[in-house]
Amino acid sequence: MSPKPLEPLAKKLMKGVIALELLGVLGAYGLFHTMDTSRDFRNTMNRTFPSILEVYYKSNEWAGIYGIREKDQEAWSAKQD
Repeated sequence: MSPKPLEPLAKKLMKGVIALELLGVLGAYGLFHTMDTSRDFRNTMNRTFPSILEVYYKSNEWAGIYGIREKDQEAWSAKQD
């Protein structure tokens, strides 16, 4: 039996989907790591994408890490004065 004509196309599409998912996971990790290490970047995210920053704060609170939001607010308000 010879292989079906769409089988190579299906394999290529599946590899493409897996590659895109891997890039998405790595991108999300990179964004989380950058937000986790830089208060200035979190301030930029607060101004441009506040919903993403809210997800960052919530994920830390779900993990049992509290106080990041409050410390950021204090630092940002002191910087504006």
